[in-house]
Amino acid sequence: MPNPLFHRRSKSFWFISAVALALVIVGLRLGFWQLDRAAQKQAIVSGMALKAGLNPLDNLGLIALAPDPLNELHRTVVLRGRWLPKHTVYLDNRQMNGLVGYYVITPLQLVDRDGQPTNHVVVVQRGWAPRDFLDRTNLPAIDTPLDAVVVEGRLAPPPSQLYSWASTEEGALRQNLEWARYGNEVGLPLVPYSVMALGDPSEGLKRDWPQVDAKIHTHYGYAAQWFALTLLIAGLYIWFQWIAPYRVKK
Repeated sequence: MPNPLFHRRSKSFWFISAVALALVIVGLRLGFWQLDRAAQKQAIVSGMALKAGLNPLDNLGLIALAPDPLNELHRTVVLRGRWLPKHTVYLDNRQMNGLVGYYVITPLQLVDRDGQPTNHVVVVQRGWAPRDFLDRTNLPAIDTPLDAVVVEGRLAPPPSQLYSWASTEEGALRQNLEWARYGNEVGLPLVPYSVMALGDPSEGLKRDWPQVDAKIHTHYGYAAQWFALTLLIAGLYIWFQWIAPYRVKK
């Protein structure tokens, strides 16, 4: 007489096998997808390091980046220009070292070799300043020289956008910076990137900018989990569909 346990297993064998195979395929694909994501982010980090290691761009080098300057993001620059202090903006709810305050934004009008202003304006993220929690509109005083200055920094995307109830924002204190609108306020077209000022604290500002965290090891961890789960599914399938019924049959 055939073993009833083996008989029941044989009825559902193909269905369970199909499900197990599908789960194994999905697990392997997800694991390799995580490895691929890790490789992509590693390439991004390597590219950023390569850009940062190139010689800094001066005014002429920066202007020559057009029409595709975004390929040079994270490259260092040493620019000479004059601040446009009346267009300084304080971006609220920005953190640095775990503290909430403002990112201070001021456009820099580049000057030529003779110190004369040009039509090229770069938005500079000058640094971070603490907030007055008793009165958020009490903006900190920032030292803004009127003479020509030299700004050292790196090319960065425009400041990140935070959620805001206001559709449009004006004035010195804002949640976000609308690039096109801000350019209209300045009166000159803005280049499609900003400069994140580097160096020691100065002008009443800190510059401990958050480092780019690609979370590469997180992807390796997820890949290991998917491969481990796939191995577990395969092991359980082999045990319950092949080894255990065979032992019962014997």
